[in-house]
Amino acid sequence: MSQQSGKNAHKTVASPQPSRGRERVAAVVVAAGPSVRMGSVEKLFADIDGVPLLARTLAAFEACPAIHEVVVVANEENLTRARQLIEERGLRKVTRLCLGGVRRQDSVWEGLQQLEGCDWVVIHDGTRPFVTAEMITQGLAQAREHGAAIAAVPLRDTVKMVNPDRLVRSTPNRNDMWVVQTPGVFRFDLIVEAYRHTFGEVTDDAMLLERQGQPVRVYPGSYDNVKITTPEDLEAAQVIARRGQAAEKRTGNQ
Repeated sequence: MSQQSGKNAHKTVASPQPSRGRERVAAVVVAAGPSVRMGSVEKLFADIDGVPLLARTLAAFEACPAIHEVVVVANEENLTRARQLIEERGLRKVTRLCLGGVRRQDSVWEGLQQLEGCDWVVIHDGTRPFVTAEMITQGLAQAREHGAAIAAVPLRDTVKMVNPDRLVRSTPNRNDMWVVQTPGVFRFDLIVEAYRHTFGEVTDDAMLLERQGQPVRVYPGSYDNVKITTPEDLEAAQVIARRGQAAEKRTGNQ
């Protein structure tokens, strides 16, 4: 794994090479956001049923046969600790660790610039620890058909459109509305070109392709694929992790 301390990363370990004729799939795991809503807890390293949050996230990419390499984007405060975690956990697919930017979109761009020779890239929020190898693989299959695919779940609640005075303007059909998650899977050249010409604030990667008229396929994520941003989210994550562990035990006993 190499670490970036400035704009250029110093490569110390060769990136894994796929066999001839295979597509090369890389991942950018964005973990550079501050933990402002977590109080004194650093969310990336928060314990979730005995496993640090970031370790859970990266384990899914390590276990996914389709992924050849992973770039982790962290902030300056967490860079050293993230490197230690990666080394201690033996996460061999993580080939680069780099500094992020001020905004999420800046951090994604920093991660994308660490990659070369990729056909596809999976972009994932580091604070979504319940991503699975199957979810990544499914996204890749959908992206191969459309050029871009994002995980999402159907909206459960009714949404109201309101005016600046908070008076209801309309009620959209929730059957047409999905809540976007990550991972997002993109043809590498498409997403790089989109980021190269980005402007303004974007709240997810697919927005950039939508602006260019590029089709983006939504595929089913999971309601368990939560993003940890508050102490309440962390409490919910403990429940999800224990439920998953209990299900594995039941399966193993059958």
